[in-house]
Amino acid sequence: MGLNLKSTSGKLLASAALVAAAASVAGLGTYGAFTSTTAATASVSSGTVNIALGAASTAANRLAVASTGLVAGDTVQRTAALTNSGSQDLAAVTLTTAATTSSVLDTDVLNGLQVAIDKCSVAWTEAGTAPAYTYTCSGTTTTVLAARPVIGADLPLTNLATITAGSTDNLRVTATLPAAAGNAFQGKSSVVDFTFTGTQRSATNK
Repeated sequence: MGLNLKSTSGKLLASAALVAAAASVAGLGTYGAFTSTTAATASVSSGTVNIALGAASTAANRLAVASTGLVAGDTVQRTAALTNSGSQDLAAVTLTTAATTSSVLDTDVLNGLQVAIDKCSVAWTEAGTAPAYTYTCSGTTTTVLAARPVIGADLPLTNLATITAGSTDNLRVTATLPAAAGNAFQGKSSVVDFTFTGTQRSATNK
């Protein structure tokens, strides 16, 4: 009986050793696969959308020059050079006007101030004594915004070269106090902000 027990025990130990060896050999196989690697570097950059007015208080931007003493039928002309200084074309340019100081001059849509914008294919020729400037165009004049009440939001501006990156439009803004404005308009004051907004071109495949 003692001999048989020793013989059985020896066989079990030998079997366990064989299983362990087989597992060790199988484990070595997981590190022996063939591999190949390649790589590429992609460069991506974004464009810029930027529109800008000319330098303030120059012929390239007279919008901030105040006008006083208007009576019914008077007009005010101011110029502004609008440039697309970004790297991308635009889908549209809009104008929003808002009164930071308000009166009947800007709230009466019928007899209050009316505004119109046109552009010249070359720089406007400036005349008159500040602030009573007048402007003539030696090139071609095109309507950008038809006459309308001075206050408005997101007003579409048409016929602009500024849609194209690197281009400039020579704008003339004309504000008129209608001849029909009555005594209720005397001694009033308004301050109107002009905000031009350029919207990026439609998205495309790059």
